[in-house]
Amino acid sequence: MTAPEQKQHVSLPKPTLWPIALALGATLIAVGLVTNAKVSWAGLILALAGSVGWFFQVLPHENHEEVPVVPTPVPIATTRRSVERIAAAQVPHRARLPLEIYPISAGIKGGLAGGAAMAVLAMLYGVLSQRSIWYPINLLGAVVYEHVQVSSAQMKAFHIELLLVATALHLTTSILVGLLYGALLPMLPRRPILLGGILAPLVWTGLLYNVLDIIDPILNQRIQWGWFLASQVGFGVVAGIVVLRQVRIPTWQYPLAARAGVEAPGMMDEEEKQ
Repeated sequence: MTAPEQKQHVSLPKPTLWPIALALGATLIAVGLVTNAKVSWAGLILALAGSVGWFFQVLPHENHEEVPVVPTPVPIATTRRSVERIAAAQVPHRARLPLEIYPISAGIKGGLAGGAAMAVLAMLYGVLSQRSIWYPINLLGAVVYEHVQVSSAQMKAFHIELLLVATALHLTTSILVGLLYGALLPMLPRRPILLGGILAPLVWTGLLYNVLDIIDPILNQRIQWGWFLASQVGFGVVAGIVVLRQVRIPTWQYPLAARAGVEAPGMMDEEEKQ
């Protein structure tokens, strides 16, 4: 027996515009309720015409048309995807990225170097703008004088308590940001100095611009944002250079059980099993 011949045509309902006419007529009826009665009468006539026309399209017999069928061969191909594995020497499981990181000491060194560069730029601003090296130091230490009015003469004078507070704040912040740089730079793409020295200071300055009035109102009243941004850029560039010059150390690629010497299936090398 031969296979039955494939149909060359298929019967489909014939396209018609009467449903659109009915919908438009109903819309005009609703529009006429808030505009003019003539619009509603026109919509009623159009809706009736659409109803009658649509009625004769399906009764007493549905109107159909023959549509030619063009057979199209469907190629059968697999959708299986191949997996490309990360090459890591002598690693029994997937690698942890980044493969190498900077030690904690690199972040501390970078933070101290960047803090020194930032302090030099801040004191340069004090000498050029206020004729006092103590002015930027007192501004930073004035966080303890939140509700006290301090004159410009007092800000230019030497105060041991403000020096101690400013030094503690500056060192703590510099070391913490340096550690952050040390952790982030291995994961940054190309040009880490550009991102760490330009982008990060811009984001940090933008955040402080909105909250500095709460953190340090006196500093917010007297700050020069241009010099502040320049000191932040100096910190980022110097800290980034110092961190990048440090020697990286490899990350621990083996799981905890393997490092502890536990022999478990899937953790031993295939050669060792044989």
